[in-house]
Amino acid sequence: MMKKLKILNAICECGVVAVVRANSKEEAVDISQACIEGGIKAIEVTYTVPGASEVIKILKETFKDKLYVGAGTVLDSETARAAILAGAEYVVSPGFDEATAKLCNRYQVPYLAGCMTITEIIKAMEAGVDIVKLFPGSAFGPSFIKAVKGPLPQANIMPTGGVSLDNIHEWVKAGAVAIGIGGDLMKGYKEFGTAKIMENAKKFVDKVREAREGVK
Repeated sequence: MMKKLKILNAICECGVVAVVRANSKEEAVDISQACIEGGIKAIEVTYTVPGASEVIKILKETFKDKLYVGAGTVLDSETARAAILAGAEYVVSPGFDEATAKLCNRYQVPYLAGCMTITEIIKAMEAGVDIVKLFPGSAFGPSFIKAVKGPLPQANIMPTGGVSLDNIHEWVKAGAVAIGIGGDLMKGYKEFGTAKIMENAKKFVDKVREAREGVK
């Protein structure tokens, strides 16, 4: 149980989860290194990446305690099990799957399930989901979190998709415990390489910190 809390605390403390999509294992390692240097301690390797389980294994062996490696785009419990065996420390889905929730609870691995409605959020929380992934965040906007927090103040919500440097403050002010970023993190990578990812990561981490200080 303590390990589960440690991972959840690390995600919330940094406030940023990087969604990593790469074309090779080597590229995934380079991108992850840049995220660490930019201050992001939690990354999510999506199962759209070729050999995702192997990538997770390599990242855990390479970075050990410097990085919390999660599995993303996990659609079923079979994939979740493969990811956990490879070393994934948390599991992220675009939607909610009860069998995946049960499996993650069995191994005390945090499950961040994607939800779009109050009903889905309640169902996910009842199944033991610790952080609800609001996805796609662009379909709602920050006001949705504030609305959910009315009847469900205990809900921990992380928007993914639709979060940018320009609106982070609004998401944090509305009550987001963390944010997920993918496309915006990779902006400029093809032209300028991993140095640009490190720069982008640092900007997001700094913006979350500033926003939180503003909310206090």
